[in-house]
Amino acid sequence: MSKIKSVTHSKIGKNKAIGLAYTDTGKIIIDERLKGKKHLEILIHECLHCLNPAWEENKIISHSKELCNVLWKQKYRRVDLR
Repeated sequence: MSKIKSVTHSKIGKNKAIGLAYTDTGKIIIDERLKGKKHLEILIHECLHCLNPAWEENKIISHSKELCNVLWKQKYRRVDLR
């Protein structure tokens, strides 16, 4: 069973964050204004928080940047079909 239950997008800048992970519920919220590579990086970052809640923030940051760079170089992109 996945630890990540949902990913939603909304304006969360008032929380002084661009992504939030609720590890107890598996809910992730990403700021809807993020685009491109930064969106991918923050999505990975918040997923890692849910999958590895005991990891320190520096470890989350380094792993999310590394994974993002690998995926971006492989031409992974978000396509908004709305």
